[in-house]
Amino acid sequence: MSSLALGLVLLSAVIHASWNLLTKRAIADTPFLWLVYVVGAIAYAPLAIGILVIAKPALGPIAPIFVGVAVVLQTVYFITLSAGYRAGDLSLVYPVARATGPLLATIGAIALLGERPSVVALAGAVAILAGALVLTGDPRALGADGRAVGFALATGVVIALYTLWDKTAVSLLLIPPLLYDWSTVVGQAIVVAPAALRERVRLRETWERRRGAVIGVGILSRLSYILVLTALVVSPVSYVAPAREIGILIGAVMGARLLAEGHLARRAIGATAMVAGIVALALG
Repeated sequence: MSSLALGLVLLSAVIHASWNLLTKRAIADTPFLWLVYVVGAIAYAPLAIGILVIAKPALGPIAPIFVGVAVVLQTVYFITLSAGYRAGDLSLVYPVARATGPLLATIGAIALLGERPSVVALAGAVAILAGALVLTGDPRALGADGRAVGFALATGVVIALYTLWDKTAVSLLLIPPLLYDWSTVVGQAIVVAPAALRERVRLRETWERRRGAVIGVGILSRLSYILVLTALVVSPVSYVAPAREIGILIGAVMGARLLAEGHLARRAIGATAMVAGIVALALG
Protein backbone atom coordinates (compact mmCIF):
# COMPACT_ATOMS: atom_id res chain seq x y z
CA MET A 1 0.00 0.00 0.00
CA SER A 2 1.54 3.31 -1.06
CA SER A 3 2.20 6.06 1.45
CA LEU A 4 -0.24 8.32 -0.42
CA ALA A 5 -3.04 5.77 -0.23
CA LEU A 6 -2.31 5.08 3.44
CA GLY A 7 -2.34 8.79 4.22
CA LEU A 8 -5.69 9.23 2.46
CA VAL A 9 -7.19 6.30 4.34
CA LEU A 10 -5.95 7.43 7.77
CA LEU A 11 -7.23 10.97 7.22
CA SER A 12 -10.55 9.51 6.10
CA ALA A 13 -10.76 7.41 9.30
CA VAL A 14 -10.40 10.47 11.53
CA ILE A 15 -13.04 12.37 9.55
CA HIS A 16 -15.32 9.35 9.54
CA ALA A 17 -15.23 8.96 13.33
CA SER A 18 -15.91 12.69 13.70
CA TRP A 19 -19.06 12.74 11.59
CA ASN A 20 -20.30 9.60 13.32
CA LEU A 21 -19.99 11.43 16.63
CA LEU A 22 -22.04 14.31 15.20
CA THR A 23 -24.66 11.85 13.93
CA LYS A 24 -24.96 10.14 17.30
CA ARG A 25 -25.33 13.45 19.12
CA ALA A 26 -27.92 14.67 16.64
CA ILE A 27 -30.12 11.55 16.99
CA ALA A 28 -30.41 11.12 13.23
CA ASP A 29 -33.83 10.52 11.68
CA THR A 30 -35.23 10.74 8.14
CA PRO A 31 -35.40 14.57 7.98
CA PHE A 32 -31.84 14.77 9.32
CA LEU A 33 -30.51 12.26 6.79
CA TRP A 34 -32.24 13.96 3.88
CA LEU A 35 -30.85 17.35 4.83
CA VAL A 36 -27.39 15.74 5.11
CA TYR A 37 -27.73 14.43 1.55
CA VAL A 38 -28.87 17.82 0.25
CA VAL A 39 -25.97 19.60 1.94
CA GLY A 40 -23.50 17.09 0.49
CA ALA A 41 -24.99 17.43 -2.98
CA ILE A 42 -24.85 21.22 -2.91
CA ALA A 43 -21.40 21.48 -1.29
CA TYR A 44 -19.64 19.26 -3.83
CA ALA A 45 -21.64 20.26 -6.93
CA PRO A 46 -19.09 22.87 -8.14
CA LEU A 47 -16.25 20.35 -7.97
CA ALA A 48 -18.27 17.63 -9.70
CA ILE A 49 -19.32 20.00 -12.48
CA GLY A 50 -15.70 21.12 -12.80
CA ILE A 51 -14.60 17.52 -13.35
CA LEU A 52 -17.25 17.02 -16.02
CA VAL A 53 -16.34 20.22 -17.85
CA ILE A 54 -12.55 20.13 -17.52
CA ALA A 55 -11.61 16.44 -17.34
CA LYS A 56 -14.45 15.20 -19.55
CA PRO A 57 -14.30 11.61 -18.23
CA ALA A 58 -15.35 8.87 -20.64
CA LEU A 59 -18.40 7.47 -18.87
CA GLY A 60 -19.94 4.39 -20.48
CA PRO A 61 -23.63 3.43 -20.36
CA ILE A 62 -22.99 1.11 -17.41
CA ALA A 63 -21.86 4.00 -15.17
CA PRO A 64 -25.45 5.10 -14.27
CA ILE A 65 -26.23 1.52 -13.25
CA PHE A 66 -23.28 1.49 -10.86
CA VAL A 67 -24.37 4.83 -9.42
CA GLY A 68 -27.94 3.57 -9.01
CA VAL A 69 -26.87 0.50 -7.04
CA ALA A 70 -24.51 2.66 -4.96
CA VAL A 71 -27.44 4.94 -4.11
CA VAL A 72 -29.39 1.99 -2.75
CA LEU A 73 -26.44 0.62 -0.75
CA GLN A 74 -25.45 4.00 0.72
CA THR A 75 -29.04 4.80 1.68
CA VAL A 76 -29.43 1.45 3.45
CA TYR A 77 -26.09 2.10 5.19
CA PHE A 78 -27.25 5.41 6.67
CA ILE A 79 -30.59 3.89 7.70
CA THR A 80 -29.07 0.93 9.54
CA LEU A 81 -26.31 3.00 11.12
CA SER A 82 -28.72 5.66 12.37
CA ALA A 83 -31.06 2.97 13.71
CA GLY A 84 -28.12 1.43 15.56
CA TYR A 85 -27.24 4.75 17.17
CA ARG A 86 -30.82 5.22 18.32
CA ALA A 87 -30.76 1.73 19.86
CA GLY A 88 -27.30 1.69 21.48
CA ASP A 89 -24.00 3.39 22.33
CA LEU A 90 -21.68 4.89 19.74
CA SER A 91 -18.76 3.02 21.33
CA LEU A 92 -20.61 -0.29 20.75
CA VAL A 93 -22.36 0.23 17.39
CA TYR A 94 -19.50 2.02 15.62
CA PRO A 95 -16.74 -0.56 16.33
CA VAL A 96 -18.90 -3.61 15.60
CA ALA A 97 -20.15 -2.13 12.31
CA ARG A 98 -16.72 -0.95 11.24
CA ALA A 99 -15.10 -4.29 12.15
CA THR A 100 -17.63 -6.43 10.32
CA GLY A 101 -17.29 -4.39 7.13
CA PRO A 102 -13.59 -4.93 6.37
CA LEU A 103 -13.73 -8.57 7.43
CA LEU A 104 -16.52 -9.33 4.96
CA ALA A 105 -14.98 -7.06 2.32
CA THR A 106 -11.71 -9.00 2.57
CA ILE A 107 -13.57 -12.30 2.16
CA GLY A 108 -15.39 -10.82 -0.83
CA ALA A 109 -12.15 -9.53 -2.34
CA ILE A 110 -10.68 -13.03 -2.11
CA ALA A 111 -13.72 -14.74 -3.60
CA LEU A 112 -14.73 -12.19 -6.23
CA LEU A 113 -11.69 -10.06 -7.05
CA GLY A 114 -9.00 -12.71 -6.81
CA GLU A 115 -7.02 -10.97 -4.05
CA ARG A 116 -4.78 -13.21 -1.96
CA PRO A 117 -3.99 -11.87 1.54
CA SER A 118 -1.35 -13.72 3.55
CA VAL A 119 -1.68 -15.82 6.70
CA VAL A 120 -0.79 -12.68 8.68
CA ALA A 121 -3.75 -10.90 7.13
CA LEU A 122 -6.10 -13.75 7.95
CA ALA A 123 -4.85 -13.72 11.53
CA GLY A 124 -5.73 -10.05 11.58
CA ALA A 125 -9.30 -10.91 10.65
CA VAL A 126 -9.52 -13.21 13.68
CA ALA A 127 -8.18 -10.43 15.90
CA ILE A 128 -10.91 -8.12 14.60
CA LEU A 129 -13.60 -10.61 15.58
CA ALA A 130 -12.05 -11.08 19.02
CA GLY A 131 -11.94 -7.34 19.54
CA ALA A 132 -15.60 -7.04 18.57
CA LEU A 133 -16.52 -9.64 21.18
CA VAL A 134 -14.57 -7.76 23.86
CA LEU A 135 -16.31 -4.52 22.92
CA THR A 136 -19.73 -6.07 23.39
CA GLY A 137 -18.78 -7.28 26.87
CA ASP A 138 -20.12 -10.49 28.41
CA PRO A 139 -21.58 -12.53 25.49
CA ARG A 140 -24.40 -13.66 27.80
CA ALA A 141 -25.44 -10.05 28.19
CA LEU A 142 -25.73 -9.38 24.45
CA GLY A 143 -29.48 -9.73 24.70
CA ALA A 144 -29.66 -6.34 26.40
CA ASP A 145 -27.99 -4.71 23.38
CA GLY A 146 -29.21 -7.22 20.82
CA ARG A 147 -31.12 -4.68 18.73
CA ALA A 148 -28.14 -2.31 18.55
CA VAL A 149 -25.75 -5.16 17.70
CA GLY A 150 -28.13 -6.38 15.00
CA PHE A 151 -28.19 -2.99 13.32
CA ALA A 152 -24.40 -2.75 13.66
CA LEU A 153 -23.90 -6.13 11.97
CA ALA A 154 -26.33 -5.18 9.20
CA THR A 155 -24.35 -1.98 8.68
CA GLY A 156 -21.15 -4.02 8.40
CA VAL A 157 -22.67 -6.21 5.68
CA VAL A 158 -23.67 -3.12 3.70
CA ILE A 159 -20.19 -1.63 4.15
CA ALA A 160 -18.65 -4.76 2.62
CA LEU A 161 -21.08 -4.72 -0.31
CA TYR A 162 -20.56 -1.08 -1.21
CA THR A 163 -16.79 -1.32 -0.76
CA LEU A 164 -16.52 -4.11 -3.34
CA TRP A 165 -19.03 -2.41 -5.65
CA ASP A 166 -17.31 0.98 -5.45
CA LYS A 167 -13.87 -0.55 -5.99
CA THR A 168 -15.11 -1.84 -9.32
CA ALA A 169 -16.63 1.54 -10.23
CA VAL A 170 -13.53 3.66 -9.61
CA SER A 171 -10.71 1.27 -10.53
CA LEU A 172 -12.18 -0.73 -13.42
CA LEU A 173 -14.78 1.63 -14.89
CA LEU A 174 -12.55 4.62 -14.03
CA ILE A 175 -15.38 6.83 -12.80
CA PRO A 176 -13.69 9.79 -11.01
CA PRO A 177 -14.13 9.27 -7.23
CA LEU A 178 -15.55 12.71 -6.46
CA LEU A 179 -17.96 12.58 -9.39
CA TYR A 180 -19.04 9.06 -8.41
CA ASP A 181 -19.67 10.01 -4.78
CA TRP A 182 -21.48 13.23 -5.74
CA SER A 183 -23.76 11.36 -8.17
CA THR A 184 -24.51 8.91 -5.39
CA VAL A 185 -25.47 11.55 -2.83
CA VAL A 186 -27.66 13.35 -5.39
CA GLY A 187 -29.43 10.04 -5.96
CA GLN A 188 -29.84 9.55 -2.21
CA ALA A 189 -31.38 13.00 -1.84
CA ILE A 190 -33.89 12.18 -4.58
CA VAL A 191 -34.77 8.75 -3.17
CA VAL A 192 -35.30 9.95 0.41
CA ALA A 193 -37.08 13.20 -0.55
CA PRO A 194 -40.67 11.83 -0.59
CA ALA A 195 -40.36 10.42 2.95
CA ALA A 196 -38.63 13.53 4.29
CA LEU A 197 -41.02 16.02 2.70
CA ARG A 198 -43.99 14.28 4.32
CA GLU A 199 -42.58 15.48 7.63
CA ARG A 200 -42.30 19.17 6.82
CA VAL A 201 -42.67 20.34 10.42
CA ARG A 202 -39.91 18.03 11.68
CA LEU A 203 -37.83 18.94 8.66
CA ARG A 204 -38.03 22.63 9.56
CA GLU A 205 -37.32 21.92 13.22
CA THR A 206 -34.33 19.75 12.31
CA TRP A 207 -32.81 22.51 10.20
CA GLU A 208 -33.43 25.15 12.87
CA ARG A 209 -32.19 23.11 15.85
CA ARG A 210 -29.54 20.81 14.32
CA ARG A 211 -28.24 22.91 11.46
CA GLY A 212 -24.61 22.69 12.57
CA ALA A 213 -24.71 18.89 12.76
CA VAL A 214 -26.47 18.65 9.39
CA ILE A 215 -23.84 20.78 7.67
CA GLY A 216 -20.98 19.02 9.45
CA VAL A 217 -22.17 15.51 8.60
CA GLY A 218 -23.14 16.54 5.07
CA ILE A 219 -19.66 17.80 4.26
CA LEU A 220 -17.52 15.42 6.33
CA SER A 221 -19.32 12.20 5.38
CA ARG A 222 -18.76 12.91 1.69
CA LEU A 223 -15.15 13.98 2.17
CA SER A 224 -14.25 10.90 4.19
CA TYR A 225 -15.53 8.56 1.50
CA ILE A 226 -14.11 10.51 -1.43
CA LEU A 227 -10.70 9.98 0.18
CA VAL A 228 -11.38 6.23 0.46
CA LEU A 229 -12.54 6.02 -3.16
CA THR A 230 -9.36 7.77 -4.25
CA ALA A 231 -7.28 5.21 -2.36
CA LEU A 232 -9.30 2.37 -3.89
CA VAL A 233 -8.28 3.52 -7.37
CA VAL A 234 -4.70 2.40 -6.75
CA SER A 235 -4.87 -0.06 -3.83
CA PRO A 236 -6.54 -3.47 -3.26
CA VAL A 237 -9.70 -3.74 -1.17
CA SER A 238 -7.92 -6.09 1.24
CA TYR A 239 -5.56 -3.23 2.12
CA VAL A 240 -7.83 -0.18 2.01
CA ALA A 241 -10.89 -1.62 3.78
CA PRO A 242 -8.96 -2.80 6.85
CA ALA A 243 -6.62 0.20 7.06
CA ARG A 244 -9.46 2.73 7.18
CA GLU A 245 -10.81 1.09 10.32
CA ILE A 246 -8.27 2.87 12.52
CA GLY A 247 -11.37 5.00 13.09
CA ILE A 248 -12.68 2.15 15.29
CA LEU A 249 -10.38 3.17 18.13
CA ILE A 250 -11.17 6.85 17.61
CA GLY A 251 -14.90 6.19 17.60
CA ALA A 252 -14.78 4.02 20.72
CA VAL A 253 -12.80 6.63 22.65
CA MET A 254 -15.07 9.43 21.45
CA GLY A 255 -18.16 7.56 22.56
CA ALA A 256 -16.77 6.65 25.95
CA ARG A 257 -15.17 10.04 26.68
CA LEU A 258 -17.33 12.65 24.98
CA LEU A 259 -20.70 10.89 25.31
CA ALA A 260 -20.00 9.41 28.76
CA GLU A 261 -21.02 5.94 27.59
CA GLY A 262 -18.67 4.29 30.09
CA HIS A 263 -16.69 1.02 29.97
CA LEU A 264 -13.69 2.93 28.58
CA ALA A 265 -11.08 0.36 29.65
CA ARG A 266 -12.91 -2.66 28.22
CA ARG A 267 -13.88 -0.93 25.01
CA ALA A 268 -10.37 0.48 24.55
CA ILE A 269 -8.93 -3.04 24.89
CA GLY A 270 -11.41 -4.40 22.37
CA ALA A 271 -10.80 -1.56 19.94
CA THR A 272 -7.04 -1.97 20.29
CA ALA A 273 -7.33 -5.67 19.42
CA MET A 274 -9.36 -4.73 16.38
CA VAL A 275 -6.83 -2.14 15.29
CA ALA A 276 -4.04 -4.71 15.73
CA GLY A 277 -6.00 -7.02 13.47
CA ILE A 278 -6.42 -4.25 10.96
CA VAL A 279 -2.70 -3.54 10.95
CA ALA A 280 -2.05 -7.26 10.36
CA LEU A 281 -4.49 -7.24 7.47
CA ALA A 282 -2.83 -4.23 5.93
CA LEU A 283 0.71 -5.62 6.35
CA GLY A 284 -0.32 -9.04 5.12
